[in-house]
This record gives sequence, structure tokens and C-alpha cells, in this order.
Amino acid sequence: MKIMEYSDGMKVFYCPACNEHHGVNSGWTFNGDYERPTFSPSLLVRGIKLTEKGEAEYAAWSASGHPRRDAPFDSAPTVCHSFVREGRIEFLSDCTHSLAGQTIDLPDVEV
Repeated sequence: MKIMEYSDGMKVFYCPACNEHHGVNSGWTFNGDYERPTFSPSLLVRGIKLTEKGEAEYAAWSASGHPRRDAPFDSAPTVCHSFVREGRIEFLSDCTHSLAGQTIDLPDVEV
């Protein structure tokens, strides 16, 4: 199965570019096909992820027993902008990940 649906109607698929799940609610149209889903309009997911420096800062902080910290860990904004059409993810060029501009098959979602 390429998407799963929660009791509140939220439909979720796995995004391999972000290594996480993305979801759509009733504001999107859905073609009703759970193996070859199409959602409209596009999906825009914005977030913040730790940079390599931030990961190192976090690891050092964690290893030192979580002392008080006044500064945030180094991070950068992320964008995942895509169309999901007939079971494929079309990543748009404004994505900040390595699959920007590519189209791939939706992977199966773990239930």
C-alpha cells in the first residue's frame, strides 16, 4: 500500500527524500486509489533540520549529560514541494533535498 489513512481522514505517505511521512487532509482532492494515489494541489512541507555541525553539537551536549544550553543547535530550513500523481512523487525544483527535480515511485508505507 502506498498511503495509509487515519480515522480523522488524514492520508499519509512516506517521503524518501525527507526520510519521514507527509500527510494531506480534506483540503486536498484524492483520486481514491491507495496504490496509485493522486493528490491535488501540490504539497509544500517546510521544516528545520540540524546541519552536520548541529548534529555534532547535539551529540556533544547529549554526551555531557544535557547541561543548560542558551543557544540553539545549528540548523537550516528545509523545503519539500511535490506533486503526487498516479503513485509517483514529482519533486519540484524548489526542494532543498537531493531529489529536487526528480520523479520517483511512491514507496510502500509501513502500516
